[in-house]
Amino acid sequence: MLSHDRVWAAIDALAERYSLSASGLARRAGLDSTAFNKSKRLSSDGRPRWPSTESLAKIIEATGASLDEFTGLIEGRAGSVQAASVASRRSVPLLGFAQAGAGGFFDDAGFPAGQGWDLVEVPAQSTESSYALQVQGDSMLPLYRNGDVLIVEPGAVTRKGDRVVVKTTAGEVMAKVLERQTVKSIALVSLNPDHPDRDIPMRDVEWVARIVWASQ
Repeated sequence: MLSHDRVWAAIDALAERYSLSASGLARRAGLDSTAFNKSKRLSSDGRPRWPSTESLAKIIEATGASLDEFTGLIEGRAGSVQAASVASRRSVPLLGFAQAGAGGFFDDAGFPAGQGWDLVEVPAQSTESSYALQVQGDSMLPLYRNGDVLIVEPGAVTRKGDRVVVKTTAGEVMAKVLERQTVKSIALVSLNPDHPDRDIPMRDVEWVARIVWASQ
């Protein structure tokens, strides 16, 4: 049975499972960092305040957890949740952004080419085509920091608001928020306000891959 305490405890447990604080989980999901603070769980008159279904959907997507995993945390099904978490772990190729920008590391569809990559294990719902990019520098602050690992899915459908990695034919690799994509151009919003938004002709885009998970 759902209860206010169990739902909030499940949010805390999900954050802990992915080595995050409640604030870190909120930031990863694109929410205000105080959204899951203890003080936000009761209204000013002491009545229970429930998290929105939208915020729950966002944290499930941001961590790569399954709905069953989160439901298990609410219901206290520790055994089934642990099994789901282990099953979701997968080793994927790991590259730096500098490698991603260099020639010869990817095929035309944006998949890593060749063998011998370093591997990283991620607690996410990745697929055989997923791979990892390690953030280098501060151009993606405040959302992604130097050393964070982004799991990208080259074949995933992208929609407005998705976080994506884009490689241009000139070898530039960037992580942005997708604003619009047409047959002629792609409009990207910068994660860092100190860096400009971009509108790139599709003829200059080599590939686009959706970010499906990120470490923090």
